Amino acid sequence: MSDEGRLVAGRYRLAERIGRGGMGTVWRADDELLGRQVALKQLHERPHLSADELGTLYERMRREARSAARVTHPNVIVVHDVVEDDGRPCVVMEYVPGRTLGDLLQGGRTLPPHEAARVGLAMVGALRAAHEAGVLHRDVKPGNVLLGAGDRVVLTDFGIAMTAGSSTLTRTGEMVGSIEYMAPERVRGLTPGPASDLWALGATLYQALEGRPPFRRATAMETAYAIATDLLTPPSRSGPLAPLIESLLAREPEARPSAEETERALRTVAITAPKGRGAVPTGGSAAGRDQPRTTRIRRRRRITTIAAALTATLAVGTTLYTTAPHHTAEPDHDTARPAPVPKGYHLVHEPKLGVSFPIPNDWTPRDRTAEQVIYATPSGLAGITIGTVAPAGPTPADHFTEIEANTKVNYPTYRRIRMQRTTFREQPAAIWEFTFQGRARPFRAIDLGYGREGGREYDIYLSAPEAQWDTYRPVFDQVRNGFRTGRA
Repeated sequence: MSDEGRLVAGRYRLAERIGRGGMGTVWRADDELLGRQVALKQLHERPHLSADELGTLYERMRREARSAARVTHPNVIVVHDVVEDDGRPCVVMEYVPGRTLGDLLQGGRTLPPHEAARVGLAMVGALRAAHEAGVLHRDVKPGNVLLGAGDRVVLTDFGIAMTAGSSTLTRTGEMVGSIEYMAPERVRGLTPGPASDLWALGATLYQALEGRPPFRRATAMETAYAIATDLLTPPSRSGPLAPLIESLLAREPEARPSAEETERALRTVAITAPKGRGAVPTGGSAAGRDQPRTTRIRRRRRITTIAAALTATLAVGTTLYTTAPHHTAEPDHDTARPAPVPKGYHLVHEPKLGVSFPIPNDWTPRDRTAEQVIYATPSGLAGITIGTVAPAGPTPADHFTEIEANTKVNYPTYRRIRMQRTTFREQPAAIWEFTFQGRARPFRAIDLGYGREGGREYDIYLSAPEAQWDTYRPVFDQVRNGFRTGRA
């Protein structure tokens, strides 16, 4: 490639072409002054355009840099510099390795609702920051959503962004943006507002969940007409996100939820993965993102569901729990009486389950049913599930063996570490430890079940990233040691 290795503005050496769109090419480049990698967006040459048209195009790109630079948010691409290259402006941005949401959704691929909600949360956070800075994006779509390492989601390409109060830099009747994600008011030639970006967010979520944009037709003109006049085909695979998506895709801007309302609705779904049937669902990797989702099947009465469903939200860090002592070599040690609540924990009461137990101070409940409760870290990557089974089967070990048989059949990444019989609180018990592959990183889990046949079985289950197992494993010990029932 002829431009590869070329030095731009005496500082940025083009290393690899990483993207190409209608307006320009994006390169991974080396900043030889600061010794860092950057992304450099370079406009295509347009010999067919007049000088005035080129001036408009170049000013639009400079506006991209100015608009993006006004928005400070972890989910917005950072603009470092604007330079000239042979008279053409080039925008120098932070380099975010990964792929786009558009890449991930190629071929009609979809995301589960809680994962789409996690991505949507990042997008609406970026849009809120942009709108508060007086900037409209105007081209929100899957191709402009970067999926970086460490669960990072970044909204990029403010190439047609508009600052409130500025001119539109378009000729009368000219549409700027990707038609499939263009709000009805924009198709009708009306002035866009923040609600227009939220409509595009709704269209992006619709595609992520349904496998296609909501109003896609055979031609761009037919698509524009459908957006302006047709009724939305209701989402059928969007689960708990369906009501939000239908509201975002309302034809009139005033009928759409605000960014704050959208954020609340997305967060509710993102932090609670669906409870399904199976054992350790696995999925593809999206640029380093991890989504543990462990679900365990239990037949009605003898085997009842106590799913542990944990999802990652916007936070990419995890809290380290160093207040609890490290687990001993015999983690299923039988403590006759509940231990005192340790420092850094508080006692929670779950009356529906008839139990109490200590939980780290910043772990919060994510899901409650008549048979289980889930508490998780702020990131959602690790959590503990307390479940009950009534009436209990012959022994907890038999119970776990039956679940494992289903797990082996359905989830090939499952690997047993151990399954052994023991006792706990003078009752039959079993300990089950295993690993499984999450969406991008391995996870480890431990489950303690105890109870007598015909009575009630209690289950204490922890799942966490394997790389942080030594950090989170003590939480299981503290919950188990401080576990209380009506008879404790």
